[in-house]
Amino acid sequence: MSVEELRRLKSLEEENRRLKSLVTDLSLDKQILDQWAYANKVTLDCSRPGKPTDNAFIESFNGRIRAEYLNENWFLSINDAREKIKAWRQDYNNHRPHSALGNLAPEKSLKPARQ
Repeated sequence: MSVEELRRLKSLEEENRRLKSLVTDLSLDKQILDQWAYANKVTLDCSRPGKPTDNAFIESFNGRIRAEYLNENWFLSINDAREKIKAWRQDYNNHRPHSALGNLAPEKSLKPARQ
């Protein structure tokens, strides 16, 4: 788990939007995540390696990023890939409507809670 991800979890706590559970795979730094979850009374629900049906949301996202980003772009360098994924991620999180969020973009769905 990156420092930025931990900061985002902390900001949710400060907004009084505490998590009760967190679904994750085992690719994160398990020790740091365990310590954070214990300190914040969050239940971890880890998907099993090789069992993609454990987290259908991630599998759906993986399919979307593959179809909309990886299959549609050529990368001239690692920096080119980073710039393109940054633009795609900003569009995905800030502008694109998501049906699971009432057809709001993720960032816009959080704004009512921040006000």
